[in-house]
Amino acid sequence: MSTRAVLTIILSLAFAAATEQRVFGQQDRMPRIPAEQMTAEQKQAVTDFMRLRNTTTLNGSFATLLRSPELMIRTSAIGEYVRRSVLPAPLYEFVVLITARQFDQQYVWDAHYKPAQALGMSQTLLDELTAGKTPTALTDDQRMLWTMLDELHRTNRVSDATYARTLARFGEQGVIDAVATSGYYAMLGMVMNTAQTKGTGDAPKLQPRGR
Repeated sequence: MSTRAVLTIILSLAFAAATEQRVFGQQDRMPRIPAEQMTAEQKQAVTDFMRLRNTTTLNGSFATLLRSPELMIRTSAIGEYVRRSVLPAPLYEFVVLITARQFDQQYVWDAHYKPAQALGMSQTLLDELTAGKTPTALTDDQRMLWTMLDELHRTNRVSDATYARTLARFGEQGVIDAVATSGYYAMLGMVMNTAQTKGTGDAPKLQPRGR
């Protein structure tokens, strides 16, 4: 095989790899920082995070947020609250998944898909969201939260009628906790989408949505 042919193959493979990274977001722009490369502030933030979360790992959005150590710790504290807010666990997971879907955020989707299944979310609903379809297989509570958050994401506002229905069902704290939960995961999604954080492969791949 000629040298020119070999170079052509190498360049074709390199182009294909680069294209795959652009299309599927496989190139992590902010990978985990090795411990030996962390600043003193980053090391302290990791220690504080692991104590706050009672964990020994730092993954996903928090590994990315470590570039801003204080922000990572303050964000983690919000996360600790929203996971234990007044929303029942199945509705919390629903809010997380519809927010992940809104931002096409594979890591968050992967992390919460199985917990949502375990808590009884219907497979039809999960399949609709995976496919990028407007969900139809909703309970009454899910429909109220979907309507409110969909309006908020699409229009930056919530109509009086939608607000009144959601308020009557969930109360003021429930409305605030639902919006804050979505806002929290929206922020994490925006961070990871910017960094192109890879998913874990623990859930079906999100398909393109109709826009």
